[in-house]
Amino acid sequence: MLETSFLTRADYQKSAQFVAARTKYRPKIGLILGSGLNSLADEIAQADVIPFRDVPGMPVSTVPGHTGELVIGRLSGKILVAMRGRAHYYEGYTMQQVTLPVRVMRELGVETLIVTNAAGGVNANFRAGDLMLITDHINFVGMAGLSPLRGPNDDSLGPRFPDMTGAYDPALADLARGAAREQGIELREGVYIMLAGPSFESPADVRFIRLIGADAVGMSTVHEVIVARHGGMRVLGLSLISNSLAHGHDKVSHEEVLAAGRAAVPKLAALVKGVLMRI
Repeated sequence: MLETSFLTRADYQKSAQFVAARTKYRPKIGLILGSGLNSLADEIAQADVIPFRDVPGMPVSTVPGHTGELVIGRLSGKILVAMRGRAHYYEGYTMQQVTLPVRVMRELGVETLIVTNAAGGVNANFRAGDLMLITDHINFVGMAGLSPLRGPNDDSLGPRFPDMTGAYDPALADLARGAAREQGIELREGVYIMLAGPSFESPADVRFIRLIGADAVGMSTVHEVIVARHGGMRVLGLSLISNSLAHGHDKVSHEEVLAAGRAAVPKLAALVKGVLMRI
């Protein structure tokens, strides 16, 4: 029997209408803040703040470091909507549920999505605290069938078979490179791979994902990017390398990831604001 419990455009519109009724802004840019990066949203001026738990259908994160709020206001002269934290597949939600916020952003009129995450460094040249421009991704969980696009396709949302060539917008990537150069920020570049989590990677996992071409690994982002591209949004992806998995593979903890995020927020904030000024 076919599964029938899929979200529809009516669900996304209901959530978006709730948000639109509680803000005076009409954002064209969306920002997703990953583990430990919530404080960047504090710089958004004259903000309207809407808790995820208040929005119909919005998944609520249970993970420390993911506050769970929409923050809508001005940053670097641009009106944007920021997600202070995100929900994850491993928390028990479906892929459609965890990508509902991206659909809501699109219904609100968002055309450009900046997505950030904390990731483990697989590339031997990466160190904790580095920033990485995501140039491509490996949809490892999607290869196993966990796709946010599974189920009936609504052509008004996007095509049945969206192309992921150039999923990370080349022009936005150039803006990030320019902003990094101007501010003296070393910006790594590489491929991000998503695993389902919540366990951290074993040494054998790391050896395998390095062999197939990954530079950084995490438990988010790829499904969000797929949904954004399905809806015709331009995407810029940035990873904070929170720990290095390429050198001895010491024990990893979520507390370590959060601490690295907090330490890197000023650098990430400067880069994001530099990009916003150029859009």
